[in-house]
Amino acid sequence: MCCRILLMLSCVLVLLAGTDRGEAQSRSFRMSVPDTLVASGFLKHLLPRFSLKNSIRIELVAADAEAELQLSAVNIGRPVFSGLGETWFLETRDTGNDLVVRFTDWLASDVGRRTIETFKTESGAVFVAAVAEAEDTGPIEVTGDIVQGEKLAVIHCGRCHMVNEATRLSTIGSSPSFAVMRSFADWQARFEAFFALNPHPSFTIIDGVTEPFDEARPPPMVPVELTLTDLEAILAFVTQIPPADLGAPIQYQ
Repeated sequence: MCCRILLMLSCVLVLLAGTDRGEAQSRSFRMSVPDTLVASGFLKHLLPRFSLKNSIRIELVAADAEAELQLSAVNIGRPVFSGLGETWFLETRDTGNDLVVRFTDWLASDVGRRTIETFKTESGAVFVAAVAEAEDTGPIEVTGDIVQGEKLAVIHCGRCHMVNEATRLSTIGSSPSFAVMRSFADWQARFEAFFALNPHPSFTIIDGVTEPFDEARPPPMVPVELTLTDLEAILAFVTQIPPADLGAPIQYQ
């Protein structure tokens, strides 16, 4: 019941004082969202930050209601972030609405990505912004050493992520497994650029790619130090992992 009430209420602050009702309506649009995402509290973190900077109000409506935008875990539209064990897609239903375009562009901007990745649930689960889509160049060409890639992944990534069965009991529960991440629509780009995605920059060095750590601010844990050859080997190993079957999306009546 609480989630249904939240869906019918505005998720952002009222526009600047003095704005008349007609003007406020012209600076808003509707977005349909499933209950599970609303209940996480993520949108109460995300949307007000967009609205306060752009003076655009986003009204949340039920997943089956008419709206200019649809945010869901169904693979329709473009991926915008992952979280709660899902990749979330944004489908634009009114392509001529400039306000909708402002929001979608903001999500892909550096500010929008940082806003997405600074949210954490009470359980510690995080949301990760989608990596910019790369041009489809056909099947992935595996050039790295798969066996060495698995060994490196266990040593460096197995501290937090479940890499294989051997690392099942040594991981952090809020970190998604390699099999779950393999199911993400942008999994390849995510693994290729993992060192640039939070929290990895604070403790990861890629030889010849990333800057060395500031001596005044040492990494908070034993650093991960890899070469591009190591990264290619890990990626080759990941291509052999079957994507996790997360089941069909939850259906609501």
